[in-house]
Amino acid sequence: MIKVLIADDQELIRQSLQIVLESKEHICITDAVANGQEVIQSIRKEKPDVILMDIRMPKMDGVQCTKIIKENYPQIKIIILTTFDDDEFVYSALKYGASGYLLKGVSMEELVKAIDVVHSGRAMINPDIATKVLRLFSELARSDYTISIQESQVEDLTKTEWKIIEEVGRGASNKEISETLSLSEGTVRNYLSTILNKLDLRDRTQLAIWVVQRRMGN
Repeated sequence: MIKVLIADDQELIRQSLQIVLESKEHICITDAVANGQEVIQSIRKEKPDVILMDIRMPKMDGVQCTKIIKENYPQIKIIILTTFDDDEFVYSALKYGASGYLLKGVSMEELVKAIDVVHSGRAMINPDIATKVLRLFSELARSDYTISIQESQVEDLTKTEWKIIEEVGRGASNKEISETLSLSEGTVRNYLSTILNKLDLRDRTQLAIWVVQRRMGN
């Protein structure tokens, strides 16, 4: 029997997943929760084998929750289940130890197969984003892809800009950053534009990679 925990902030999705998965004889749903904090509380009571984790949830998102879980419960397998396929989310979730990454458009048969696959210790990545993952990791692996930024450029960054950079590094969207820092989405976009100009970076993905490389270097 595979014990599965469902985490999604949309009640309809939680209920739908629970109904379908509970119809499978070899799957048992331990809980269905709405955010990352509730995930942490739930697994302390009854440790699931696999967690179906939405990326964008209030209070604590799926990326941060994945990091905490894998640090404390490395045996628990995590499948990121989301409607988004942003490069930053893909990289962050897998970097922190997620075993699978599926878009919510997958069939229930594919979802059940993914649960079986990650429970057996293998990885399961949606074909639609597998190419992105391979490309991003190959870019990071190339020594000539290391993003080099002058210290003088870094010194020009303000405290607010640093806060936004950290949020981008953990995979937050503009909307999430605006909510976390109490700024409008337009203001966040303006800040990001300024940050990219200051650091002479092409786009948000380069910024996220730079943050990861900076962390790994510390």
